[in-house]
Amino acid sequence: MNLRMYPRQSTSSRRLRRVPLSSATFANREQPMPLPKQSVHSQALAITQASSAKWAHPLIGSPLTHLSQTEQETLLRQQALSDAQRGHYAEAIDLFTWLINYNPENVSSFNNRGLLYFQTGQFSQALTDYNQALRLNPRLAKVYNNRANCYVAMGDLEAAIADYEISIDLDPIDIRARLNLGITFRDLEQYEAAIETFDLALQISQFLNTTDFLGVPTSVEGHLYAERGRTYHLWGDWNYAISDYDHALSRLPLTGYKADASYKLRFQINDWLNELLKPLR
Repeated sequence: MNLRMYPRQSTSSRRLRRVPLSSATFANREQPMPLPKQSVHSQALAITQASSAKWAHPLIGSPLTHLSQTEQETLLRQQALSDAQRGHYAEAIDLFTWLINYNPENVSSFNNRGLLYFQTGQFSQALTDYNQALRLNPRLAKVYNNRANCYVAMGDLEAAIADYEISIDLDPIDIRARLNLGITFRDLEQYEAAIETFDLALQISQFLNTTDFLGVPTSVEGHLYAERGRTYHLWGDWNYAISDYDHALSRLPLTGYKADASYKLRFQINDWLNELLKPLR
């Protein structure tokens, strides 16, 4: 069970950056089990000082003898994910740290803690966790995608491209990695490579939507059209840019939630359209 990292979105008129966690993923995720609301931080710290022979639940503060250690670990993981979804990042990081100390071979814990470090701007710590996750399992496409996002945030776009390409090699139908790769090519002003990347991503998304595969949400297709349109815009091909912006707006859902990625992207596209059409008015 993993947190979700979405494709990068724009924070400036030229470059697009990341909106918090497909990542992360298009797959459905189990809902966390409700647990008593107590001080996660203080109790998690307390349990790390307890004897390893006596398993205690850091949220409840007493041994849960009716549960196996695996079940107790699952409860903690669910609580950590729930904390992350509510924006309680410090508490979630504490819980994943506790889980890593208990089971240092769990790749998911390193990846999830890395995502939380990334969300809170602690990029060096995030990179360390992604590196450890890949040492434990070097064939995890999503972790390469996440590490590439971290490299982008740290300004190392060449390293990011290398990781996005590895992610795509491992999972050729991961649209998010292709989307992020195209954005990074554009950031480097490699517009032709960016267009080719977006073209292929759109072809794959259309194939997935007409087969027995899970399919790609229309909002993701909308994001692809928006990013390709922006690339055409910066490259000077305004007719293609306008066409792609229109395609994007037709696919992005109309939501009333200002925190929603599609809501923000629609406003960004309208700004780009105004920027493009203003000289013609």
